[in-house]
Parts: sequence; C-alpha cells; structure tokens
Amino acid sequence: MTVAVIGLGSIGGVAAGCLAAAGAHDIVACTRKPIERLTLDGPNGTAELPLRSLTDPAQAKPADWVLLCTKTHQTAATAPWLKRLCVPATRVAVLQNGIDHVARVAPLAGGATVLPVVVYYNGERLAADRVRLRQGANTDFVVPNDDSGRAFARLFEGTPLRVQCGDDFVTLAWRKLLLNAVASPMTALTLQRQAVLRRPDIRELCTAVLDEAIAVGRAAGAKLADDEAARTLATLYTFAGELGTSMYFDRLAGRPLEIEALNGAIVAAGARHGIATPLNRALLALLRAVSDAAEKS
Repeated sequence: MTVAVIGLGSIGGVAAGCLAAAGAHDIVACTRKPIERLTLDGPNGTAELPLRSLTDPAQAKPADWVLLCTKTHQTAATAPWLKRLCVPATRVAVLQNGIDHVARVAPLAGGATVLPVVVYYNGERLAADRVRLRQGANTDFVVPNDDSGRAFARLFEGTPLRVQCGDDFVTLAWRKLLLNAVASPMTALTLQRQAVLRRPDIRELCTAVLDEAIAVGRAAGAKLADDEAARTLATLYTFAGELGTSMYFDRLAGRPLEIEALNGAIVAAGARHGIATPLNRALLALLRAVSDAAEKS
C-alpha cells in the first residue's frame, strides 16, 4: 500500500522510519524541505533508510493511508496535502495529542475515514533526517477496536511499533491526555527532562492537576479509576528520566507550544461540564505566555 506521512518530526519520523525499515509498503514523506534518506535509531540499532519525499501538495496522489503527524495547532495547514492525498477509500490515521481527533480532521479529509490514534512511544528528532525511538509503555499505539483500527494494526506488522485495539477509546484517549497534562507542562516550564517528575513537590503538584482533570474526564464519559492519578504517575515513571517531551523540545527550540490540545482541552471541557480547573487553568495561562513569546520572536 501507499502510505503518506504528513509531518516528519519526532512522531512522524519514527512511524515513517519503522514502516520504511519493514519494507512492506511504499512510504512517502510530505515535508517542507526535500529529504532522500532517514536515519532511525531504534531498539534494533541504527538504520539508514531511503525515503521518497514530496515538498509540494500538487505532487501528491491519493494514498491508501495518510498518517497525520503534525502538532494539533498545525492541522489547518495540512489541508492542501489532505485534499490531494485523500479519496473516500483513504484512511487517515491522526497521530496527534488531545481528545478530538476526528472532529479536528474530518472536515479536511474529503470523505476519507478518519482514525484517532493515541501515541505512547517517545520519539526525538535529532536532525532533519534523523530520529530516535524509545519505548517505555506496554504499547506504542492505541486505536479503536473497529475495522480501521485493526487495519492500522496490520499496517505496522513487522515493525517494532506495537498496536493495541481498545474497546473504550474515550477512556483510553483521556488516559493519554492525563499523561500529557502533567509531563508536558512540568518539563516545559522547568526546562528539565522527565526526571523532574520524580521530585516529591512536583509529584504532589502533578497529583492535584490530575485530580482536576480526572473529574472532567469522568464528566465527559471516561471510565477513570479511583486511583487514576497514581496509575498515571506510575506509567510516567516507566519512562527514563533523561527523556524529554515534545513540549520541552518545542520550548528549547523557541517554537509555539501545543498547549490548547492538552491542558486547554481540560479547561474547555471543565467549563462545558461546570467543573472548576484552577490548576490546569494556571498552567494554561503560563504556557500560553511562553508560546506567544515564541511565536513573536
């Protein structure tokens, strides 16, 4: 099959690299600048992979699969690519943060099937043509347990990326949002990697932020456990302390931050359900200020 990858950053670069290394499909990267090879540092060593890239949407033809791997706030900018790549038979897998994947992308997908995907692996973009994969959880992707989700799992057969098909995707998406809602702000605001989450005072703050978010998630229909905050932190502690988050790397690079899809989504959902979220609102205000400064620089 033909698989087009929009966004060759930490997440998209790893996905494209793993698929290219497996050699089962025709992979094309949709990028701003041309790239001929991609180096993937993964669990099986380093591989240098030839990779076909397109820099102009006018060059694109309909694909069997589109992997949308940009940040959520960059989604609208992918419309020219989606218009050329998508037909009703196309499946668009949205490898983005947040909880509204389908609503965000479906209006741009030309009648294609849109599949929400929760991503758990840690990807790091080392250079424009080099990415690193590190795995810390028990799975790398979570998708709905439906025809498209199972087809997505088959797409990644033969790669190191593990796909879980889940029956209650609302709960699974909120569980990933909980991880991001503490790991991303704490690393970005302190300019420290995930080791900072192990500080007792930061752990206490994370627990309070999570308690707010869990109340909102339950109101939104997520079946979250009584000890969900502790479970979330335990999952984060399975990742090595030297790992960063995408928001941490974005701040280091002076890029705008993906805050609206994380704590912003929690604050917005809390407002809809009449649940106060003062700590998430405070993180949102601080990170908006950081992001706005980056955008103006």
